[in-house]
Amino acid sequence: MEPYRYKLCLLIDDNFIDNFVTRKILETSNFAEQIVVIQSATEALAELQAKAIEPDVIFLDIRMPLMDGFEFLKQYDLLDLSGSKHPKIFMLSSSLDPVDFRLSNQNKYITQFIHKPITKKVLEAL
Repeated sequence: MEPYRYKLCLLIDDNFIDNFVTRKILETSNFAEQIVVIQSATEALAELQAKAIEPDVIFLDIRMPLMDGFEFLKQYDLLDLSGSKHPKIFMLSSSLDPVDFRLSNQNKYITQFIHKPITKKVLEAL
């Protein structure tokens, strides 16, 4: 069995089916020892601020109700995470909007934009 690539992976996405599929692929790829799924960007921010979770990697959906992925990133920038490691953040979306792609690539926190659904091949390339 391959060793895990990361200790903790956080998946922020409001879509139950997408989360189920993504989680299964992450698990079968030994991507992370622990996978935490949070269906709300505001809840994820609260958990990060409280340092209740300190992920190595975050997969962040763009299209979510109440707070989308880009608003999450604006609020993330305001968090006091001193002493915490900064995770790699991958924007995960089914969006084909070139504006979403451009905004993701311009954001200092985004490591890469990934189209849903995520695949084992994509994970291996990260």
